Amino acid sequence: MARLSKETLPPFGQALTGATSAALALLCVYPLDTIKTRLQVQTNKPTETKDLQPDGTPDSYVSVVDALKKIYSSEGIRGFYAGLGAGLLGQTSTNFAYFYWYSFIRKFYQRRIKGGRAISTPMELVLGALAAAIAQLFTTPIAVTATRQQTASRNERKSMLVTAREVVQEDGWTGLWKGLRPSLVLVVNPSITYGAFERIKAWMAPTSTGPKCAGQSTPAPALSAVQVFLAGALSKTLATIITYPYIMAKVRLQWKPPKTLLEGSGQAEGIYTSAMDVLHRAWKQDGWLGWYKGMGTQITKAVLTQALLLMIKDKLEAYVIFLFVMLRRARTV
Repeated sequence: MARLSKETLPPFGQALTGATSAALALLCVYPLDTIKTRLQVQTNKPTETKDLQPDGTPDSYVSVVDALKKIYSSEGIRGFYAGLGAGLLGQTSTNFAYFYWYSFIRKFYQRRIKGGRAISTPMELVLGALAAAIAQLFTTPIAVTATRQQTASRNERKSMLVTAREVVQEDGWTGLWKGLRPSLVLVVNPSITYGAFERIKAWMAPTSTGPKCAGQSTPAPALSAVQVFLAGALSKTLATIITYPYIMAKVRLQWKPPKTLLEGSGQAEGIYTSAMDVLHRAWKQDGWLGWYKGMGTQITKAVLTQALLLMIKDKLEAYVIFLFVMLRRARTV
């Protein structure tokens, strides 16, 4: 029986560790995720003295600290966890699908490489992008629902199922896949992240200088949890900076502006037709800086989430391997 390792863990095991790690990481940073989403859909000029909406919900934020104060004063702690159920479901399902398909496709490709050569960096990115694209097809409806819940005013916020039903009633079943096109473009984000993560880990790993027997190699010592965290943070920062305009465009496409905004303006200011429409309007209003509105919060949230995910996953895999070994032994008894 082949010995199980992180490299030979079955796709389901990789998906299980990825999904569990993603859920735990998001739970740690969810309030920041809510603030990040509200900053991304903000289209008006933020001011410290902006009046509240009729239901008491702030309609503009000038910074993360300002958002913290206003959300807490108007909605309490619960305001930071709006859409938590859909957010956790979306994060878990997305990462489960991603890690499953990435592991499956990567192993399938490795078996067809002649001479057991290592997979090149460009091919790692291609495999990661393909896996992310497949995952997005299944998980975009959950992302749409979570975004609607996070950005809805207090009086308009509903449960996950009711919100999803309203999306279908207003836009048909295709409404649940709003933002799918930019999401498919953004599949390069995790591929850049994981490609960079593996290269940064290899760069950080100390070189073994111990004696080697003929035909054998001495494996380099494993990285510490702090080193894995730093590698994850650096790789996610790079990926986020490169892809941020489309991240912002996707969120605005999935957003539904509050009734107070539409009634007050007399026009559907927040209703966009495509990612290009979002980017065009943002450029007209704020120039190229409009494409990066809320990027600081996005990077902080993304880096913390990804770094925590990779660190937790790296350690969790050992327990999953142990579980798989116990299951295999139980079958042979």
